[in-house]
Order: sequence, then structure tokens, then C-alpha cells
Amino acid sequence: MYTGKVVGISIIREIGPVAAALVFTGRVGSGMASELGSMVLGHQVDTLRSFGVDPIKKLVTPRILSALIMLPALTGIGNAVSLLGGYYISVFVSNQSSSFYWSSIRDVLIFENIFAGAVKPFIFGFLIASISCHMGLTSKGGAIGLRRATTRAVVLSIITIIISDFLLTRILLSVLGFTI
Repeated sequence: MYTGKVVGISIIREIGPVAAALVFTGRVGSGMASELGSMVLGHQVDTLRSFGVDPIKKLVTPRILSALIMLPALTGIGNAVSLLGGYYISVFVSNQSSSFYWSSIRDVLIFENIFAGAVKPFIFGFLIASISCHMGLTSKGGAIGLRRATTRAVVLSIITIIISDFLLTRILLSVLGFTI
């Protein structure tokens, strides 16, 4: 009876943004760190500096902007797929009414839940891109150093996502008075 509400709240508010951010970290964050690290080790970043080009403007800013655009989009796609998965389980496995499931989902699509789920991907995207770019630009020590920098970027991003999700949830639930 509560499947739609539980699935809707948990996916939109918590699981969708966090799961998308974790996948984004593993795929995109590691790519950012390794690409920038190989540019540092290949002295391409030094070449940009010698020509008077700011590597932060040319290399980091586009990556941060793309993370700010794409992680919320991927979170939206993930939320939609998850809600459809909940629909399948509710209707075809638990023999619940299709209209009842979707009306339960509509009931939880209130401002508080949508706002909480919409703010997190932007913050997570900024954190992932910033950490990955920093780790990539500070890599040194050849191939082994590049591997370490990429691993550090992924691990630090995952830890940061989990901690920031906890803090954001606490802020949204207590300070702004959002209800469950």
C-alpha cells in the first residue's frame, strides 16, 4: 500500500542523487583525474602556462560546468528509471493497481522532496569535478603517480559525496523544516 510513497520519497530525495553521483564519480571523475594527470605528466599543462593560457580556465572550468549540467540530467534519468522499476514491482509482482501506484508517486512530488533531490546533484557535480581536477593537476611520479592520483580522486569523491549527502539531508530536514 505504501510502495509508491516509499519508492518516490527514497528515490527522489536520497537514492537517485547519491547513486548517480557515485556512478558519475567512478566513470567521469576518474576520467577527469587521469586525463588531467596525463596532461601534467606529459608537460602539456606547462606548455599552456608558457603560452600565457590559464589551465584552470581552459581545462578545469569546462569540466566543472559539464558536471553541473550532466549530473542533474543523469539523476533525472536515473530517477525515472527507478520509478518505472518500482512500478513494475508494484503492479506486476505485488498486484497493486497501476493508478494507485502513480497517484502515490504524485502525492510525494511536493516541493520539499523535489527541491531536496534537485539541489544535491548540482553540489555533488561541483564536488566531484573539483576533487577530480585537483587530483589530476597535482599528480606526479609517472604512471604509478597517475594511478594513485586517479584512485585518490575516486575515493575522496565517494567519501565527500556520502558526507555531504548526510549534511545536506540534515540541513534540509531540520533547518528548512522539510517533513518526511
